[in-house]
Amino acid sequence: MSAGRLWRGGLRWLNAQVRLRRCTLGRRVTLWGRPHVNASGEIALGDNVTVHSFLSRVQLSAGEGARLSVGEGTYINNGTVLSARDEVRIGAGCQIATGVIVMDSDFHAVGDLDAAGKTAPIVIGDGVWLATRATVLKGVTIGEGAVVAAGAVVTKDVAPYTVVAGVPARPIRSLR
Repeated sequence: MSAGRLWRGGLRWLNAQVRLRRCTLGRRVTLWGRPHVNASGEIALGDNVTVHSFLSRVQLSAGEGARLSVGEGTYINNGTVLSARDEVRIGAGCQIATGVIVMDSDFHAVGDLDAAGKTAPIVIGDGVWLATRATVLKGVTIGEGAVVAAGAVVTKDVAPYTVVAGVPARPIRSLR
């Protein structure tokens, strides 16, 4: 590996240390660009997590008393929104494509903008792939090795090693 590549990797590590300083970081977390971070609660990124936030900003948010955790070796691409008001737990080795939205809250009630919305934890298993502009809503568990197709809206649990697509997302294929 060239000295230039090592240096650029060091800059991406340093960028993560500075811009994600309100988060708990594992070893060798790297960051390209400038994310928007709201760490009123706890945000934890595991070892070897990579965040690309240079074409459009990644948003990492954990409200007061909430927890957002990302497992080791997970990749988060441009424009992704990860928002926890209760808990969002993302496993190891996941691939999160451009423009993905993961939100565990409605933020406000329907018809009453001052009333608190409902929240429910989201759990995403190891090795999950969330394709471009997929949306994962509150209360969902996505099993290990599952794939969520581009543009899908996940409103119900997804079995391990299953491909889901559509609005709302439905199983279209088993990967076993």
